[in-house]
Amino acid sequence: MSDSKNQLTESEQEKLLQKYDTESNTRSLGGIAAKVVFFGLLAFSLFQLYTGAFGQYTAYIQRTVHLGFAMSLIFLLFPARKKGNKRKVAWYDYILVLLSIIVCGYWPVFYDSLVRNIGGISDIQMIIGGLAILLVLEATRRAVGLPITIIAIIFMVYALFGPYMPGMLAHRGLSLQQLIGSMFFTTEGILGTPLQVSSTYIFLFLLFGAFLVQTGVGNYFNDLAISLAGRRTGGPAKVAIFSSALNGTISGSSVANTVTTGSYTIPMMKRLGYKPNFAGAVEAASSTGGQIMPPIMGAAAFLMIEFAGVGYWEIAKAATIPAILYFSGIWIMTHLEAKRLGLHGLPKEDIPSKKSVLKKIHLLLPILAIVFLLFQGFSIERTALYGIGITILVSLFRKDTRITPSKFVLALTSGARTALGVAAATACAGIIVGVVTKTGLGLKMGNGLVSMAGALANSLEAQVLLTLFFTMVASIILGMGSPTTANYIITSTIALPAILALNDQLEVAIPVLAGHMFVFYFGIVADITPPVALAAFAATGISGGEPIRTGVNASKLAIAAFIIPYMFVLQPQLLMIDTTALEVSWILVTAIAGMMAIGAGMIGFWYRKVHWIERILTVATGLFLIYPGGNSDIIGFVAFGILLSLQFVIKGSKGSSEKVEAAEKSI
Repeated sequence: MSDSKNQLTESEQEKLLQKYDTESNTRSLGGIAAKVVFFGLLAFSLFQLYTGAFGQYTAYIQRTVHLGFAMSLIFLLFPARKKGNKRKVAWYDYILVLLSIIVCGYWPVFYDSLVRNIGGISDIQMIIGGLAILLVLEATRRAVGLPITIIAIIFMVYALFGPYMPGMLAHRGLSLQQLIGSMFFTTEGILGTPLQVSSTYIFLFLLFGAFLVQTGVGNYFNDLAISLAGRRTGGPAKVAIFSSALNGTISGSSVANTVTTGSYTIPMMKRLGYKPNFAGAVEAASSTGGQIMPPIMGAAAFLMIEFAGVGYWEIAKAATIPAILYFSGIWIMTHLEAKRLGLHGLPKEDIPSKKSVLKKIHLLLPILAIVFLLFQGFSIERTALYGIGITILVSLFRKDTRITPSKFVLALTSGARTALGVAAATACAGIIVGVVTKTGLGLKMGNGLVSMAGALANSLEAQVLLTLFFTMVASIILGMGSPTTANYIITSTIALPAILALNDQLEVAIPVLAGHMFVFYFGIVADITPPVALAAFAATGISGGEPIRTGVNASKLAIAAFIIPYMFVLQPQLLMIDTTALEVSWILVTAIAGMMAIGAGMIGFWYRKVHWIERILTVATGLFLIYPGGNSDIIGFVAFGILLSLQFVIKGSKGSSEKVEAAEKSI
């Protein structure tokens, strides 16, 4: 690792990513193999740009070509073992590439006969479909990791052995022919909705992000963050929050965001005086929050359009207040920690001039443009294409941001490379969704969780809270080690039905979007929740801290992500559902005041040290303020005022006694 005063080198960042981020564990090829990969990635992007601009092929052809490109390139780029040979492609991987081309090429070649086929599948189709399942599982294992692969295998075993399952889990079962047929020869399995979103919306937005990166927007986000927050109390921590939130708008990985932004911010925090475990936690929590940050939300927003059945703007609007509260909570707690430790901001000479920052303000235009276009009702594909075009035009304003022909090609290949893991994850997630659809497992699990909560609760309110708690635990477990897109697909398929099943017992139904946001949030915070806290663990590779303690600190900083979902399920006004602008403003004011109280309780410092009884009271006060409602707001504000007054009164009395003691000592 480089000196703590400097940012990690690119090679050091790459090693750290390969250790904690499966999607970054790729080969470094040379010779003919490198050329094949280069032209394969280039062709992949050009195919997606062509279909995005001139219209998609039919569902089966669009998705199988997309999957064929992804699997072939994965077998060339990702070794079978994490520590496998990174310099050359193994002989058996060439066979897997050939099989991927044959299997995914089967649909385009025999499309007419396949769509006319009614009934069972032939022996050759059994072989093709069986190979497709095995290839998807192996490609996912290499590019995404074991968790989602194991879940998909368990679900297929469940589908085959349904009659032998205990109790409510039992079902009629599928034959091997039925399973293979539904998984690859319908749009209810591998070629289902998740892969459809990957082959259209997600790829183009990942490409948009790749073009933005080529303008140097990542470094600009860091400079902008430093200029706005660097001089403030505990400046580097606030820089980390600000830059991670901005980078999160174009990043689909908590771990990648942690490493790239953290290599710059964590050494700054340590130099200022933050302890390694806290510095790493700030970056991990902030980078993870990037996945819930509108407008893109780690590409999950585009999946949510299909799964929740609502428009993009409704999703982005709903995510706004929770995201503000999430980052406000981290900002408040880092500020209080800095005050507790007596830390100041960065020296003036380390702050970039406002003039140099303003010169590159045009780099924000593409992000503002896509928000505007989506708000105007443009299609997602068209918006992404316009975003790419605007990025290229905007880059021409300055020589140091200009996308040259070589950078243009690099953006195409890096965008395609980023999409490989997403394509594999969505194809594998399609298996899970397909099994749930065929067996009704989601409804069974949902009803099972509700029944279990009902058996433990003595009231409907307690049953609702217990069901939400069980759903939270399930979402965190299911989200461990999975990328954002796969994470959301799994949690919305397996955990969400429990929340929706509650609606049968409630007078006022929980909005579907609130349920989707609930499982999405808890799936995401798995990246900072011990014991499998990949973002926190990656941060310790830079900070030199302890992984578990860093994860615990990150969870404390991200406390809003553990509280707000309960609040917006019980009171959907936090998601701006069925509310007015005035009500939203009031909710935001009270909620931020609530986060101030909770932050003081979590850190143990406000204007002075907060003792343990006060800490409990401040956290309780914060919860009253965050929960929308007239009575809770009144109780919260009264308690807030009393606690804040006590801070000044006791601080003042302590200050007076300290002055008297100092005077006596001087005498």
